[in-house]
Amino acid sequence: MTDGLAGRPWNTTTARVAVTKGISDVFLMKNQVRPYAWGSRTAIPTLLGAPSPSPEPQAELWVGAHPADSSVLLRDGAEHPLRHAITDDPHALLGSQVAREFGATLPFLLKLLAADAPLSLQAHPTAEQARAGYDAEESAGVPIDAPFRNYKDRSHKPELMYALTPFEALCGFRPTEPTGQLLAELAVPELAELQATLAAQPGEPGLRAVVTGLLTADRSTVAPLVEAVAAACAARAGTPGPFAREFAMGAQLAGHYPGDPGVLIALLMNRIDLAPGEAVFLPAGNMHAYLSGFGVEIMASSDNVLRGGLTPKHVDVAELSAVVTFAPDEPMLIPAVPVGPGEHAFRTPTPEFELSRIVVPPTGRVLEHDGPQIVLVVEGSVTLTDAQGTQLVVEPGRSVFLPARQGAVWLEGPGTLFRAKDGLVGTGTTGTAAVTEPAELSLV
Repeated sequence: MTDGLAGRPWNTTTARVAVTKGISDVFLMKNQVRPYAWGSRTAIPTLLGAPSPSPEPQAELWVGAHPADSSVLLRDGAEHPLRHAITDDPHALLGSQVAREFGATLPFLLKLLAADAPLSLQAHPTAEQARAGYDAEESAGVPIDAPFRNYKDRSHKPELMYALTPFEALCGFRPTEPTGQLLAELAVPELAELQATLAAQPGEPGLRAVVTGLLTADRSTVAPLVEAVAAACAARAGTPGPFAREFAMGAQLAGHYPGDPGVLIALLMNRIDLAPGEAVFLPAGNMHAYLSGFGVEIMASSDNVLRGGLTPKHVDVAELSAVVTFAPDEPMLIPAVPVGPGEHAFRTPTPEFELSRIVVPPTGRVLEHDGPQIVLVVEGSVTLTDAQGTQLVVEPGRSVFLPARQGAVWLEGPGTLFRAKDGLVGTGTTGTAAVTEPAELSLV
């Protein structure tokens, strides 16, 4: 039997345990890979143990119940979309509190994201903006798959990115004073008008004027400016100085997106380098772009994206301007907070999700929560055991859905996993219960 993902067979020991001990395969998940052109051909296949490099890019692995690509539960030899299973029995799978708060919908979407090339500049709406935008496009009869449609659902899309490898990104706007210094160092005469705007209107007003001006200008006017700036960036990329990384980035982006105004907008933004183990939070309105790297991403379950350059796709400048926060701000790096044995959580203000990383202790540990959980193994091999002694062995790249009705399970390694759950206060424990053996767990 194969898992349906890159054609890799299930571990034979796992299959034998599942048959002989009778564990319900409701937990096993089959997830879809999205082959966007910017994706890596090695990161996700290598984690899955599949042939690498892959024939086509593997950009994202979606783990969740989003309507566009719901994961599938493997049960009794059949496949059941997680989305449909939740709709059929939301209180059993989500728990009463999550079902009351979010309806018959898994509130989070977990992803593996592997970028070998820069993604588009983008921002996501608030919940209120998403509802209003979706309803307006529905009333106007805009097809859900129309290339110029902005809102695919009625949800906001705050995100958290955890770096598995060194990860480069753009995140929000830099204060205009150092940006003025960067532009002056480029010494491109054609930038004079842009520099004057930022000097006369520092902060939010100037950035709004410059960004919207670049995006609404005729492409034939912007392209020569982008080319001149790209040449200046390339000439300075290898020289020491405070903006060497930004100049190298500008030259690289122009190579991927020649003549695109997003190249100039990127030079106005904070460029960040996440080390493995670091995480950044991207709230509504934050303009951002992932440049390169492999990470675990969690978000509210939405696909609402307003693009702002570095893309051949539709850019709705008016809607983007209404959504984006142009005020300069520092990137929101999220510290790892110890919450249980071997577990560190990355907590945000978002009620839809909480992500934590667990290095399973040598003695094992309990995992329990009153709401839905997804476990994604990234290293080693993790065995899940319930109170009746039924087991499931989960290998790297494989995931397990734990419905609220499941109750507690016992984890044994050695292995490392990511745990995704709702972020509501009061929906269960963090796994600190003093339980030493699987047999001591009490399941409903």
